[in-house]
Amino acid sequence: MSQVIAPPVIELTRPRPHVAHVWLNRPDVRNAFNDEVITTLSDTFAALSRDPDLRVVVLGAHGKAFCAGADLNWMKTMAGFNWDQNRADAQRLADMLQLLDDCPVPVVGRIQGDCYAGGMGLASICDVVVAARGVTFCLSEARLGLLPATISPYVIRALGAQASRRYMTTAERFSAERAHALGFVHELVEHEALDATVAGIVDALVANGPQAVRACKQLVRDVAGAPLDDALRAETARRIADIRASQEGREGVQSFLGKRSPAWITPA
Repeated sequence: MSQVIAPPVIELTRPRPHVAHVWLNRPDVRNAFNDEVITTLSDTFAALSRDPDLRVVVLGAHGKAFCAGADLNWMKTMAGFNWDQNRADAQRLADMLQLLDDCPVPVVGRIQGDCYAGGMGLASICDVVVAARGVTFCLSEARLGLLPATISPYVIRALGAQASRRYMTTAERFSAERAHALGFVHELVEHEALDATVAGIVDALVANGPQAVRACKQLVRDVAGAPLDDALRAETARRIADIRASQEGREGVQSFLGKRSPAWITPA
């Protein structure tokens, strides 16, 4: 009897230079989380974060749903955990989310179908979120007598505190249109336009200075919520001085003045 080899729970593709696509690949269970997904997704992003040539990651999912939250069999296992086991299990998820959030290059979320619970945590760490009309979002944990604790830092940052108060406590489903109005979704498109819209954003990111893009992502993280004081003003001045004096900064200005493409543009 031939052995049946299960497909990988996370699929990594490199469709073009400087671009990685990471796909949740459990469509039969609506791409629900389990230990294997958490470990593999962590390992995948850890490796990508070490790639100096990487400029953008697209995070998507195969099948009809983006991510339905926790896998039912995993939840059955967790039901028998003691406090220490629950703490360790939750810490693995928290560490995975932090690792994804720390990715040094922009992450573009490609969202279709259901985006529930931990799926909203994944969407929240994306720098750009593109969703198809018909997507349903839900922070469903309270229905089960639980709470979205590990994903909360990222969801509250992306959705806003006031909206999070409502949707975390009510566990209501809400539409892609509502998510777009709240600023959680950047681009709302027909499903047929999802891939083309994501590709256009990837093109825009790859066309920019790669070190500048990484520095911009870090700048937002460091400046958001920081007090507007002398130290912050000095730090922002230092950063622009550093990049102006860098090889990439000089090349960018010289190419603009010379009316030519900068060296980082990869020929088609």
